[in-house]
Amino acid sequence: MAGAVSAVDQPLKIITGADDFGASLKDAMVTHLRSLGIDVEDTGVSSYYSAGSEVGRRVSASSSSEVRGLVCCGTGVGVAMFANKFPGVYAATCLSVEDAVNARSISTCNVLAFSGIKTSPETAVEIFDAWIKTPFKSPCPASGSEPWSSVISSFLDNSLSEMSQIGKSTAGDSTTKKIDETTASCVICCLAKNREFTPVDIMPGGSMKIVRETPTSAIVRFKAGSVEPAHHHTFGHDLVVIKGKKSVWNLSKKERADLVDGDYLFTPAGDVHRVKYHEDTEFFITWDGHWDIFLDEDLETAKKAIEEEA
Repeated sequence: MAGAVSAVDQPLKIITGADDFGASLKDAMVTHLRSLGIDVEDTGVSSYYSAGSEVGRRVSASSSSEVRGLVCCGTGVGVAMFANKFPGVYAATCLSVEDAVNARSISTCNVLAFSGIKTSPETAVEIFDAWIKTPFKSPCPASGSEPWSSVISSFLDNSLSEMSQIGKSTAGDSTTKKIDETTASCVICCLAKNREFTPVDIMPGGSMKIVRETPTSAIVRFKAGSVEPAHHHTFGHDLVVIKGKKSVWNLSKKERADLVDGDYLFTPAGDVHRVKYHEDTEFFITWDGHWDIFLDEDLETAKKAIEEEA
């Protein structure tokens, strides 16, 4: 692999990420980047949309031209789409050296997206090396490999300030909606906004929205008065009450927990537990593995047991 690039061309850090189809290429590129003396922050492997958005979010948050991103998926298109959802991120899928040079010269591309299916590690190194060494407005294939005309050069200069504002909301923007302060202060609450909830047929009064798969997390809602009959799972789960009030009886441990806003509870795998919702309740729950549930009693038995304790 080539030696270290010059200090003028070299960013201080490159943030990387990939899905399963781009993982091998990403790992090869991480090795190449480190051989050049570039600091690498590797976010690992996840879905293409999670990988792209996570790298995009971190590059956007850095607000520095010295931090760039590199993402890989099967086509290189999906990761670029989701990286580009963040202000100040200019991701481009590059299948050739020419693509990379054009992307840097015209749009000062700061996130390079690769196809793990179409692009070999050797070609990716060539593309990356061209991308990292190409400055903004330099001669490129799109300019006929000649310097840009004064008119286009002026346009490109002005484009930098205009592009940087895309995706940012302003106080005077009539399309920007004012968010409730309580909701805005809670990231978990924001996850539930504008999401459709699916009824939990086995638990009347309940509905669930999966937020992420493996490890799985979800927002769950239950109406006041709802009861979850005694049941257990093959996985342990953590939950945090966002709003409302519920009681959980861990029948395996003979313990009761009364939970309100902000309370946390962990239930181990296999522990049999029964739940009563005293108010409309919403909570965030996370677990490892696929969802399953095994009932240990029917609804009427559960209601009777709760009434007897009261």
